[in-house]
Amino acid sequence: MSLIEIKNLEVHYPIRSGFWNRVTDSVKAVDGISFNIEAGETYGLVGESGSGKSTTGKSVVGLEKVTSGSIMYQGKDITKKKNREALDYNHDVQMIFQDSLSSLNPRKRIEDIIAEPLRNFEHLSKDEEKLRVLQLLDIVGLDADALYKYPHQFSGGQRQRIGVARAVATNPKLIIADEPVSALDLSVQAQVLNFMKKIQREFGISYLFISHDLGVVRHMCNNIAIMNRGRLVEIGTRDDIYNHPIHIYTKRLLAAIPETNVNSRAEHRASRLAVEEIYQKQQDKYYDKDGLAYPLVPISPTHSVALPQDVAQEIIKQEGEVQA
Repeated sequence: MSLIEIKNLEVHYPIRSGFWNRVTDSVKAVDGISFNIEAGETYGLVGESGSGKSTTGKSVVGLEKVTSGSIMYQGKDITKKKNREALDYNHDVQMIFQDSLSSLNPRKRIEDIIAEPLRNFEHLSKDEEKLRVLQLLDIVGLDADALYKYPHQFSGGQRQRIGVARAVATNPKLIIADEPVSALDLSVQAQVLNFMKKIQREFGISYLFISHDLGVVRHMCNNIAIMNRGRLVEIGTRDDIYNHPIHIYTKRLLAAIPETNVNSRAEHRASRLAVEEIYQKQQDKYYDKDGLAYPLVPISPTHSVALPQDVAQEIIKQEGEVQA
């Protein structure tokens, strides 16, 4: 059994208008997505701003109300409050937020910030609590003198590491990492990501890693889902997504990864422009009349793509011929 099973998840925001302020339409931020997260793995959820990936993460952790669908944990649907309380779900699932400064209370010292989940769930003595906070600071590479400082006294990378320490304080089974390094420079990104991988190895934690940066996702994730306009357009392993992309939106995201080799920049630019041209000309092939992605169709045991049935069958036939 998977650690988390998300089935047909929908999060819709009502649009009200008219004299009586009635609901006349809705914004479909998340529109019927399904995927599983295995124990000890990092699952990547990728998409541009506004695609619905952060809303998905907040729904899993319980910060957004789910319109329909289910989030199964230990065989129970935790969209129902009584199941969340019975399973101690809030203890087992934590979150690292994108904006490290606004997610830390500016009036509290770091000792109190990291100790807050311990006080909510662990009920340790004062000495045990302080020892645990010191251990957590050591795990993320911060000195003991950080205990008595305030969030504004740290750099962005250090604040994000404090956020990581707070998230792992209760030894959770799953951490939702919402764009955890997008606001950091490259060298600090590498530090934070390496600390996250180290913590995963030591404690067996699973991550739902939400990002728009496919370069970072490649470093972190085993399995990846590509999200666009509230729906999943492609799901697969790292090899499926990076070496055998099928959906034009996935190809477009991959083409947008910056090229660091100056000798091949012209070639990379030409390739990116070619993908963009195909995207503009062939959108109707990949999206329905409302501009939404089609249902996912399995291409292989690990790879599914949102395509019309006839196009999917043609691709499956081509894949079979190549393997033969």
